[in-house]
Amino acid sequence: MPTMMMLPPQSDQTHEWAERLKRELPDYQILVPESEDEALEHLPGVDAGYGWLSPAMLEIAERFTWLQSPQAAPPDWFYYPELVESPINVTNMRGIYNDHIAQHIMMFVFGLARGLPYYMDAQRARQWKKDAQGFPTVDLKSATALIVGVGGIGQETAKLLQPCGTRVLGVDARWEWETPGVERHSPNELDSLLPEADFVIVTLPHTPETEGMWNRDRFKKMKPTGYYINIGRGMTTKLADLADAIKAGELAGAGLDVFDQEPLPEDHRLWTMDNVMLTPHIAVHDAPDVEERRYQVLRRNLEHFARGEDLENLVDKTMWY
Repeated sequence: MPTMMMLPPQSDQTHEWAERLKRELPDYQILVPESEDEALEHLPGVDAGYGWLSPAMLEIAERFTWLQSPQAAPPDWFYYPELVESPINVTNMRGIYNDHIAQHIMMFVFGLARGLPYYMDAQRARQWKKDAQGFPTVDLKSATALIVGVGGIGQETAKLLQPCGTRVLGVDARWEWETPGVERHSPNELDSLLPEADFVIVTLPHTPETEGMWNRDRFKKMKPTGYYINIGRGMTTKLADLADAIKAGELAGAGLDVFDQEPLPEDHRLWTMDNVMLTPHIAVHDAPDVEERRYQVLRRNLEHFARGEDLENLVDKTMWY
């Protein structure tokens, strides 16, 4: 009988899921320790786990061969060197947010294309201002979108853009998804593609390679009428550089759901800049089906693991995704 541990700290959800797994997968022993000390007592006999495996736990996890991350892109401390170097397989939750986040991206695309921030400012000032818009409307049927990171979210976004007639370019280090109609490119082509894009849409995870890659030099390569949209991870983007670029007219505006510091400080310039749309990391905030999708990934992988089959969403630990 394989043994799986819900790694501490526990929550109402992990307790509920553990009971559900005991009913649905009776061939498993499911452990739910309330503290790390309690977990350490049992870890030498545990085969797999859900959550974060601390360095102290890893040191004694003799049988442990698979760790399910609760997130698609967990915090950077999740992948510490000892875990990366260990033979433990890590899987993540990528794929469960695709449709919700793609819809959030499209909100930014439509709003920025039509000058919505300018008209919202005029509305709040009670001004009937037909010339409020600071940049020309972007006609999506003749526009180009560059999606940087064409995983599940990126491919879903491409599917929503294409019926609008938008040309879609994609940049990815490893093309895992079917992306009909997307012009595929490698990361070393990124800078040469930026001048073509009316929308640069970033869905990248935070890794050592992506941290701070969106900086002033890159923004200078964009169209001055182009828009930058980031719903991946905040640490990929230097927000001070983005604000400087918008102020200098090097791009027309931005839509952001993630930030290099959260909450975004009250005195940050982006709060009050023209043609900038900000949402507080809520692209999947109240999506009703995400937690069930998360559970189903865990359950399917437990079934695969028990049968010795390939696991879903296997992570390259050196890349953190």
